[in-house]
Amino acid sequence: MSSATAPARAGTRPGSRIAGWLARFDSPVTTYYVLVCVTGALVIFGLIMVLSASAVVSLDKTSSAYTIFLKQAGFAAVGAVVLAVASRIRVAGWKRLALPVLVVGIVLQLLVLTPMGVDVNGNQNWLRLGRLSVQPSEIIKVGLVLTGGLVLAAKRRSLHSFSHVLVPYLVPIAAVSIAAVVLGHDLGTVLVLGAIVAGVLFAAGVPLRWFVIAGLPFLGVAVAFIVTSPNRLGRFDVWLGRDTNEFGAARQPLHGRYALADGGWLGLGLGASREKWGLLSEPHNDFIFAIIGEELGLPGTLAVLLLLACLAVASYRLVTRTDDLFVRVATAGVMTWIIVQALINIGAVINLLPVIGVPLPLVSSGGSSLVTTMFALGILLSFARSEPGCAEALSARPSALRRSLAVLPARARSRGRRSTS
Repeated sequence: MSSATAPARAGTRPGSRIAGWLARFDSPVTTYYVLVCVTGALVIFGLIMVLSASAVVSLDKTSSAYTIFLKQAGFAAVGAVVLAVASRIRVAGWKRLALPVLVVGIVLQLLVLTPMGVDVNGNQNWLRLGRLSVQPSEIIKVGLVLTGGLVLAAKRRSLHSFSHVLVPYLVPIAAVSIAAVVLGHDLGTVLVLGAIVAGVLFAAGVPLRWFVIAGLPFLGVAVAFIVTSPNRLGRFDVWLGRDTNEFGAARQPLHGRYALADGGWLGLGLGASREKWGLLSEPHNDFIFAIIGEELGLPGTLAVLLLLACLAVASYRLVTRTDDLFVRVATAGVMTWIIVQALINIGAVINLLPVIGVPLPLVSSGGSSLVTTMFALGILLSFARSEPGCAEALSARPSALRRSLAVLPARARSRGRRSTS
């Protein structure tokens, strides 16, 4: 080999490696594995932060620092099973389950208005089932996503007409679903449901002018929510800076920002939060992002944002690579749900938005939210498996266990040959 050709061949290696990595990202299994990894990372990170943020509250209420964490870990285990089962259901199965899921959610939500319902901070949005409290509106989110995909895919050639957009998805499906939650006075969930409806309509290709017509009644409902509630008007006063009394309504948002300020660039260290010692209310729930910033600093908060961005990119990749409009619309609905809810939660913590009271998906404490969000992500995994070539590639790859079992006998045989020789 000449000295002139050796450097040339050596110089092509970095480029070939980059091309190889890019080819891997173009693999049909990329979306599937990104969804699995990001979901797992957010859930594990959330459990760690729930343990840290809830220890003081849990110790005060139950004489054990681990009660809230163990409960959340149990919900995460249930969510993992639900996710695994949902990921194995075929797309046709989700089309058949769309309406039943929504009907179950609406019926349970209406039961909230009976003596079985539980009032939490002025919101009648919880249902007591034995020793557990569940939030039926979380099931409605899944139902709106699936029925949106089902109905709008069936009407794909008629969506230029507002009457076909209006009936039956906006009225009665979306209207009844949102009205059932409105009766429970949960503004945060109503906003997320409205975002889901907008997301599925946009993904279906509905003309933008219809969004104005459909959005005006929804905006009117949101305004009515605010002006008829002294509590919500007080939160707006805090957000606008007219109320800065840290012993009143401004206490939670002020101490949330104090936590972020205390954390600085690098944080105080995991478990070293000061605000969770009775100063910041709901440190393990709605304001867990503040504790992340206080203990882990800017790297911790950016890590959460990066994982959410990866989740959005994986969902967008699934939307652009499928030819099934049902899959495209439902995926856009789940993506809108998780990202908008995260933005509302984080926006409230950093004072970009008023405090509305929604959890940070997959991170905040709360069983209904965690299990249902993992269920929705299991649906996306099911869609990702339907991507051309994905199921075949997954089934063709031997599991780590099978590879290990294949290696062990080979090593045993080689040791046997060495001993006989």
